[in-house]
Amino acid sequence: MNNLKGDNTSRPHGIGERFQEETKYDPETITGHMLDWNNVPEPFKNYDAPIERIKLPDPVATGNPNIWHALQTRRSRRVYLPELPLKQSMLSVLLWATQGITAEYGDTLLRTAPSAGGLYPVETYLHIRNVEDLGAGIYHFRPHIFDLEYLKQGDFGKRLSEAALGQSMVQIAQVTFIWSAILARSKWKYRERAYRYIYLDAGHIGQNLYLAGTALELGVCAIGAFYDNAVNAILELDGVKETVIYMATVGWPDRREFEIV
Repeated sequence: MNNLKGDNTSRPHGIGERFQEETKYDPETITGHMLDWNNVPEPFKNYDAPIERIKLPDPVATGNPNIWHALQTRRSRRVYLPELPLKQSMLSVLLWATQGITAEYGDTLLRTAPSAGGLYPVETYLHIRNVEDLGAGIYHFRPHIFDLEYLKQGDFGKRLSEAALGQSMVQIAQVTFIWSAILARSKWKYRERAYRYIYLDAGHIGQNLYLAGTALELGVCAIGAFYDNAVNAILELDGVKETVIYMATVGWPDRREFEIV
Protein backbone atom coordinates (compact mmCIF):
# COMPACT_ATOMS: atom_id res chain seq x y z
CA MET A 1 0.00 0.00 0.00
CA ASN A 2 1.35 3.44 -0.89
CA ASN A 3 2.00 5.86 1.92
CA LEU A 4 1.48 9.43 0.76
CA LYS A 5 3.74 10.79 3.48
CA GLY A 6 6.65 8.48 2.76
CA ASP A 7 6.41 7.66 -0.93
CA ASN A 8 7.49 10.58 -3.11
CA THR A 9 6.05 8.96 -6.22
CA SER A 10 2.58 9.02 -4.63
CA ARG A 11 2.55 12.57 -3.35
CA PRO A 12 -0.12 14.77 -4.89
CA HIS A 13 1.34 17.51 -7.08
CA GLY A 14 -1.61 19.25 -8.74
CA ILE A 15 -3.69 21.74 -6.75
CA GLY A 16 -6.73 19.47 -7.07
CA GLU A 17 -4.91 16.47 -5.63
CA ARG A 18 -3.39 18.59 -2.85
CA PHE A 19 -6.81 20.02 -2.00
CA GLN A 20 -8.31 16.54 -1.78
CA GLU A 21 -5.46 15.25 0.35
CA GLU A 22 -5.13 18.21 2.71
CA THR A 23 -8.85 18.40 3.46
CA LYS A 24 -9.20 14.73 4.37
CA TYR A 25 -10.41 13.90 7.86
CA ASP A 26 -7.97 11.76 9.84
CA PRO A 27 -8.56 10.43 13.38
CA GLU A 28 -5.07 11.61 14.38
CA THR A 29 -5.61 15.23 13.33
CA ILE A 30 -9.33 15.89 13.61
CA THR A 31 -9.31 16.54 17.38
CA GLY A 32 -8.10 19.63 19.15
CA HIS A 33 -10.14 22.28 17.37
CA MET A 34 -12.31 24.35 19.71
CA LEU A 35 -15.20 26.44 18.38
CA ASP A 36 -14.87 30.14 19.17
CA TRP A 37 -18.40 31.03 20.21
CA ASN A 38 -17.42 34.67 20.74
CA ASN A 39 -16.63 35.10 17.04
CA VAL A 40 -19.44 33.34 15.21
CA PRO A 41 -19.82 34.89 11.73
CA GLU A 42 -23.11 36.63 10.96
CA PRO A 43 -25.50 34.16 9.31
CA PHE A 44 -27.01 36.74 6.95
CA LYS A 45 -25.63 39.54 4.82
CA ASN A 46 -27.29 42.96 4.72
CA TYR A 47 -26.09 45.97 2.76
CA ASP A 48 -25.95 49.29 4.57
CA ALA A 49 -28.78 51.75 4.06
CA PRO A 50 -29.74 53.81 2.19
CA ILE A 51 -30.49 51.22 -0.43
CA GLU A 52 -33.62 50.33 -2.35
CA ARG A 53 -35.21 47.16 -1.05
CA ILE A 54 -37.98 45.34 -2.86
CA LYS A 55 -40.29 43.07 -0.90
CA LEU A 56 -40.96 39.91 -2.88
CA PRO A 57 -44.45 38.43 -3.26
CA ASP A 58 -45.15 35.39 -1.15
CA PRO A 59 -43.96 32.27 -2.99
CA VAL A 60 -46.88 30.27 -4.32
CA ALA A 61 -46.04 26.99 -6.05
CA THR A 62 -47.58 26.79 -9.51
CA GLY A 63 -47.05 24.74 -12.64
CA ASN A 64 -46.50 20.99 -12.35
CA PRO A 65 -45.36 20.25 -8.76
CA ASN A 66 -44.78 16.51 -9.35
CA ILE A 67 -41.18 15.85 -8.30
CA TRP A 68 -40.91 12.73 -10.44
CA HIS A 69 -42.03 14.61 -13.52
CA ALA A 70 -39.51 17.36 -12.79
CA LEU A 71 -36.68 14.84 -12.43
CA GLN A 72 -37.68 13.11 -15.66
CA THR A 73 -37.87 16.31 -17.73
CA ARG A 74 -35.03 18.36 -16.23
CA ARG A 75 -32.55 19.55 -18.87
CA SER A 76 -29.94 22.29 -19.18
CA ARG A 77 -31.64 24.77 -21.50
CA ARG A 78 -29.50 27.47 -23.06
CA VAL A 79 -31.83 29.02 -25.65
CA TYR A 80 -34.38 31.55 -24.38
CA LEU A 81 -37.05 33.87 -25.72
CA PRO A 82 -35.46 37.13 -24.57
CA GLU A 83 -38.35 39.57 -25.03
CA LEU A 84 -40.89 37.87 -22.78
CA PRO A 85 -40.55 39.14 -19.20
CA LEU A 86 -40.39 36.72 -16.30
CA LYS A 87 -43.18 37.12 -13.79
CA GLN A 88 -42.08 38.44 -10.43
CA SER A 89 -44.19 35.74 -8.77
CA MET A 90 -42.09 33.12 -10.57
CA LEU A 91 -38.85 34.72 -9.43
CA SER A 92 -40.20 34.64 -5.89
CA VAL A 93 -40.85 30.89 -6.13
CA LEU A 94 -37.38 30.24 -7.58
CA LEU A 95 -35.69 32.17 -4.78
CA TRP A 96 -37.72 30.35 -2.17
CA ALA A 97 -36.92 26.99 -3.76
CA THR A 98 -33.18 27.68 -3.65
CA GLN A 99 -32.72 29.39 -0.28
CA GLY A 100 -36.15 29.91 1.30
CA ILE A 101 -36.69 29.63 5.05
CA THR A 102 -38.72 26.52 5.93
CA ALA A 103 -38.45 26.17 9.72
CA GLU A 104 -36.72 27.43 12.83
CA TYR A 105 -34.51 25.17 14.93
CA GLY A 106 -33.10 27.03 17.91
CA ASP A 107 -31.19 29.99 16.49
CA THR A 108 -30.92 28.37 13.07
CA LEU A 109 -33.32 29.17 10.25
CA LEU A 110 -33.56 26.03 8.16
CA ARG A 111 -33.84 26.36 4.39
CA THR A 112 -35.05 24.44 1.36
CA ALA A 113 -31.52 23.27 0.49
CA PRO A 114 -29.32 21.46 3.03
CA SER A 115 -26.12 23.01 4.34
CA ALA A 116 -23.29 21.42 6.31
CA GLY A 117 -23.74 22.23 9.99
CA GLY A 118 -26.66 24.53 9.19
CA LEU A 119 -24.13 27.31 8.50
CA TYR A 120 -25.41 28.43 5.05
CA PRO A 121 -22.30 30.14 3.64
CA VAL A 122 -23.85 30.73 0.20
CA GLU A 123 -25.23 34.15 -0.75
CA THR A 124 -27.54 34.73 -3.73
CA TYR A 125 -27.13 37.59 -6.18
CA LEU A 126 -29.20 38.15 -9.30
CA HIS A 127 -28.56 39.84 -12.59
CA ILE A 128 -32.06 40.80 -13.62
CA ARG A 129 -32.48 41.62 -17.29
CA ASN A 130 -36.21 41.20 -17.91
CA VAL A 131 -38.50 40.70 -14.91
CA GLU A 132 -41.83 42.48 -14.58
CA ASP A 133 -41.78 45.56 -12.31
CA LEU A 134 -38.05 45.23 -11.57
CA GLY A 135 -35.37 47.40 -13.12
CA ALA A 136 -32.40 45.83 -14.84
CA GLY A 137 -29.34 45.43 -12.65
CA ILE A 138 -27.64 43.53 -9.85
CA TYR A 139 -29.64 42.48 -6.80
CA HIS A 140 -28.87 40.72 -3.51
CA PHE A 141 -31.40 38.30 -2.01
CA ARG A 142 -32.07 38.31 1.73
CA PRO A 143 -33.83 35.03 2.62
CA HIS A 144 -34.54 35.99 6.24
CA ILE A 145 -36.47 39.08 5.11
CA PHE A 146 -37.48 37.63 1.74
CA ASP A 147 -36.64 40.72 -0.23
CA LEU A 148 -34.14 42.02 -2.77
CA GLU A 149 -31.55 44.74 -2.28
CA TYR A 150 -31.05 46.72 -5.48
CA LEU A 151 -27.28 47.17 -5.69
CA LYS A 152 -26.48 48.37 -9.23
CA GLN A 153 -28.65 49.60 -12.08
CA GLY A 154 -28.10 48.63 -15.69
CA ASP A 155 -27.78 45.67 -18.03
CA PHE A 156 -24.63 43.71 -17.15
CA GLY A 157 -25.44 40.85 -19.52
CA LYS A 158 -22.57 41.54 -21.91
CA ARG A 159 -19.99 41.79 -19.13
CA LEU A 160 -21.29 38.68 -17.41
CA SER A 161 -21.34 36.78 -20.70
CA GLU A 162 -17.72 37.72 -21.36
CA ALA A 163 -16.84 36.70 -17.78
CA ALA A 164 -18.59 33.37 -18.38
CA LEU A 165 -16.15 32.54 -21.17
CA GLY A 166 -18.42 34.00 -23.82
CA GLN A 167 -21.51 31.93 -23.06
CA SER A 168 -24.11 33.99 -24.92
CA MET A 169 -27.11 32.64 -22.99
CA VAL A 170 -26.21 35.02 -20.15
CA GLN A 171 -27.07 37.98 -22.40
CA ILE A 172 -30.57 36.77 -23.26
CA ALA A 173 -31.63 35.08 -20.01
CA GLN A 174 -34.34 36.84 -18.06
CA VAL A 175 -32.35 36.29 -14.84
CA THR A 176 -28.89 35.02 -13.98
CA PHE A 177 -28.42 33.61 -10.50
CA ILE A 178 -24.93 34.23 -9.10
CA TRP A 179 -23.94 32.43 -5.92
CA SER A 180 -21.05 33.47 -3.71
CA ALA A 181 -19.65 31.99 -0.51
CA ILE A 182 -18.77 33.84 2.67
CA LEU A 183 -16.00 31.46 3.61
CA ALA A 184 -15.73 32.31 7.30
CA ARG A 185 -19.21 30.97 8.01
CA SER A 186 -18.07 27.44 7.26
CA LYS A 187 -14.38 27.73 8.16
CA TRP A 188 -15.33 28.88 11.66
CA LYS A 189 -16.36 25.28 12.34
CA TYR A 190 -14.84 23.08 9.67
CA ARG A 191 -11.52 24.82 8.87
CA GLU A 192 -10.02 23.57 5.57
CA ARG A 193 -12.68 20.89 5.20
CA ALA A 194 -15.18 23.75 4.79
CA TYR A 195 -14.29 24.18 1.12
CA ARG A 196 -15.65 20.73 0.32
CA TYR A 197 -18.90 21.48 2.10
CA ILE A 198 -19.33 24.88 0.45
CA TYR A 199 -19.24 23.37 -3.04
CA LEU A 200 -21.64 20.63 -1.98
CA ASP A 201 -24.00 23.30 -0.63
CA ALA A 202 -23.88 25.13 -3.96
CA GLY A 203 -24.73 21.92 -5.80
CA HIS A 204 -27.80 21.36 -3.64
CA ILE A 205 -28.97 24.91 -4.33
CA GLY A 206 -28.38 24.59 -8.05
CA GLN A 207 -30.40 21.37 -8.30
CA ASN A 208 -33.28 23.00 -6.44
CA LEU A 209 -33.26 25.77 -9.03
CA TYR A 210 -33.33 23.20 -11.84
CA LEU A 211 -36.29 21.35 -10.35
CA ALA A 212 -38.28 24.47 -9.50
CA GLY A 213 -37.60 25.96 -12.91
CA THR A 214 -38.67 22.72 -14.60
CA ALA A 215 -41.92 22.68 -12.61
CA LEU A 216 -42.59 26.25 -13.82
CA GLU A 217 -41.71 25.26 -17.41
CA LEU A 218 -38.73 27.61 -17.40
CA GLY A 219 -35.29 26.93 -18.82
CA VAL A 220 -32.32 26.69 -16.45
CA CYS A 221 -28.64 26.17 -17.17
CA ALA A 222 -25.92 26.03 -14.52
CA ILE A 223 -22.55 27.64 -15.21
CA GLY A 224 -19.30 26.55 -13.60
CA ALA A 225 -16.92 28.09 -16.14
CA PHE A 226 -16.24 31.78 -15.52
CA TYR A 227 -13.43 34.17 -14.79
CA ASP A 228 -13.71 34.44 -11.02
CA ASN A 229 -12.14 37.86 -10.65
CA ALA A 230 -14.29 39.34 -13.43
CA VAL A 231 -17.57 38.20 -11.83
CA ASN A 232 -16.35 39.23 -8.37
CA ALA A 233 -15.60 42.69 -9.80
CA ILE A 234 -19.13 43.04 -11.16
CA LEU A 235 -20.56 42.21 -7.73
CA GLU A 236 -17.83 44.23 -5.98
CA LEU A 237 -16.71 41.25 -3.88
CA ASP A 238 -13.15 40.96 -2.64
CA GLY A 239 -12.72 37.38 -3.88
CA VAL A 240 -11.08 36.39 -0.60
CA LYS A 241 -13.56 36.71 2.26
CA GLU A 242 -16.45 36.37 -0.18
CA THR A 243 -16.10 34.93 -3.66
CA VAL A 244 -18.31 33.75 -6.51
CA ILE A 245 -18.59 29.96 -6.79
CA TYR A 246 -21.50 29.16 -9.17
CA MET A 247 -23.95 30.71 -11.62
CA ALA A 248 -27.12 29.72 -13.50
CA THR A 249 -29.27 31.32 -16.17
CA VAL A 250 -33.07 31.26 -16.11
CA GLY A 251 -35.44 32.20 -18.90
CA TRP A 252 -38.42 31.33 -21.03
CA PRO A 253 -37.14 28.39 -23.09
CA ASP A 254 -37.27 28.27 -26.86
CA ARG A 255 -38.89 24.86 -27.31
CA ARG A 256 -37.16 24.38 -30.64
CA GLU A 257 -33.87 23.82 -28.79
CA PHE A 258 -34.60 20.11 -28.30
CA GLU A 259 -36.67 19.47 -31.40
CA ILE A 260 -35.59 16.41 -33.35
CA VAL A 261 -35.23 17.26 -37.04
